[in-house]
Amino acid sequence: MSLFAPLELFAEWITLSVFHIPQGRWADAVIFFVADTVKIFLLMSVIIYVVTFLRSYLPPHKIKSLLARRFPLVGHVLAAGIGIVTPFCSCSAIPLFLGLTESGVPLGVAFSYLVSAPMVNEVAAVLLLGLFGWKAMLLYIGSGVALAVITGFILGKLDLEHLLIRQDVRAPAVAVPTVPDRHRRALRYTGNLLKNIFPYVVIGVGAGALIHGYAPADVLARIAGRGNPFAVPIAVLIGVPLYSNAAGTVPIVQSLVEKGLPMGTALAFMMAITALSVPEMIILRKVMKTKLLALYIIILAVGIMATGYLFNAVLV
Repeated sequence: MSLFAPLELFAEWITLSVFHIPQGRWADAVIFFVADTVKIFLLMSVIIYVVTFLRSYLPPHKIKSLLARRFPLVGHVLAAGIGIVTPFCSCSAIPLFLGLTESGVPLGVAFSYLVSAPMVNEVAAVLLLGLFGWKAMLLYIGSGVALAVITGFILGKLDLEHLLIRQDVRAPAVAVPTVPDRHRRALRYTGNLLKNIFPYVVIGVGAGALIHGYAPADVLARIAGRGNPFAVPIAVLIGVPLYSNAAGTVPIVQSLVEKGLPMGTALAFMMAITALSVPEMIILRKVMKTKLLALYIIILAVGIMATGYLFNAVLV
């Protein structure tokens, strides 16, 4: 059973029994909105608090030295690896991304984490292994890490730190903080950051909920099937407005492949949902300027499409 299964049952009860919305697409959209809004709020609250509390024991210069090593690619690979083992969706990965930049970690390295965290997930990897075999799993992990490293490396070379919108959520400094001091500072930081960002989470999840409830389930299989040379770009464009985590998209990939969609096209669709979703872009616009966001989207989209074509060529 999913960890959030009780929350999903609660959302169904609110929608169907309290608001008396008839079962159908509108009810599906409302259930999605209620469940995911609460889930993301809980995840972000816990993640921001824990990361902030732990960061108080690790001075910024140590974080910077760990992820900004003498060999530039090492920091990118480490950041991408951290992203794999943090089971966060795109929305809840953003606070840690901000924490990395505030600690002095180079922007490109922080982007390697931001790409990897939602895109590459160990649960999704295990599901792919069970459904499609080891080759699909290894290609998924390898291509996701490569995309994260390449995207971060390119953005890091462009000197774009000035395009990041800093959040004024710093807590007052304490000379020698005690554990209660660290706790209070983490709570204050968490509350301030949630206040600044969470309205954008609500807007983003709301957009994803509408599409979740009303997008035809088999539209991708109909227009991006085998033989269409533009199938991968179409899959990416369709995946962008949707919202889910990597593990949640694996059943969708299985369904699409069963309907005749090539594996590479289905996985490009999955990657677009997890790393380029409209909800994530809405939230990221709060913390970065339009130019930086546009470059991030373009570089990542091109990488995802290249990965889709690679999968289609290898997994035949």
